[in-house]
Amino acid sequence: MGGILYNSSGLPTFTLTGLPGLENSQHWMFLLLGPLYIVSIVGNGLILFIVKGEQSLHQPMYYFLSLLSVNDLGVCLSTLPTTLTTLCFHLKKISFDSCMAQMFFIHFFSFMESGVLLVMSFDRYVAICNPLRYTTILTDSRVVRMGLWVITRSFCMVFPLPFLLKRLPFCKPNVLSHAYCLHPDLIHLPCGDITINNIFGLFIVMFTFGLDSALILFSYVLILRSVLAIASREERLKTLNTCVSHLCAVLIFYVPMVGVSMTARYGRHAPRLVHTVMSLIYLFVPPMLNPVIYSIKTKEIKRRLGRMLLGTSF
Repeated sequence: MGGILYNSSGLPTFTLTGLPGLENSQHWMFLLLGPLYIVSIVGNGLILFIVKGEQSLHQPMYYFLSLLSVNDLGVCLSTLPTTLTTLCFHLKKISFDSCMAQMFFIHFFSFMESGVLLVMSFDRYVAICNPLRYTTILTDSRVVRMGLWVITRSFCMVFPLPFLLKRLPFCKPNVLSHAYCLHPDLIHLPCGDITINNIFGLFIVMFTFGLDSALILFSYVLILRSVLAIASREERLKTLNTCVSHLCAVLIFYVPMVGVSMTARYGRHAPRLVHTVMSLIYLFVPPMLNPVIYSIKTKEIKRRLGRMLLGTSF
């Protein structure tokens, strides 16, 4: 019990960690993470600004892209405070309530991103497989309902997690493996029965990431079948090109997530640095790359960026 810290409310206080083995020089790590934060925040902010200001972009595809940008901003702002204080100022203590709040928002935006990628795949399916009914299927009201469904589902999945943790006794040294609070990390600290937590955690992962990835894969099977029916090779390539940005967004979200899961399950004897780096890739790379990919691959956004930044169009 000597390694446990409690505050005045009787709840445990957690200790955040930076990079294992690099404690004396980890403030230099923020020289890498700082630009990632800047690119993520500025890039996603520009996407929102452009979509809002460009009348031609007021379409379902770009509404979903705006929701993805809001989500990526949420991920960045959820991790920024503790990452900054831990790596730069060596302030590693975090209260139970603050840790639960951060955990809630990180996982909320993570589940939400999976849902956004799913509705974006539906948008691509309708645009390619049923283009003549695109505007009648994806009306503004239906787009709003789909966005609200993504947000509501994510909230309902994550909301019980802090309460399931709060009911458990903490009797181990409350040292976390990262500079932010994650449920897979926190679940190893209580000394009570965590069966309910594990079952619920597995359920929400299967109901979100598992189901969403299966439906995204199914939508692309239908898209590919429709594209292969097009006679012209040039038209086939042109049609597939409209999916490249979304496919890249799916890959840069799900590949690191699978890597984190595999490392947690099968890499228990791997150095802690490996787990830390995998979680950094999972949380920091998608918010940075998504606006870059869509800015490069979307002509309307690239043209508006050219006018804004260089005074030219390309």
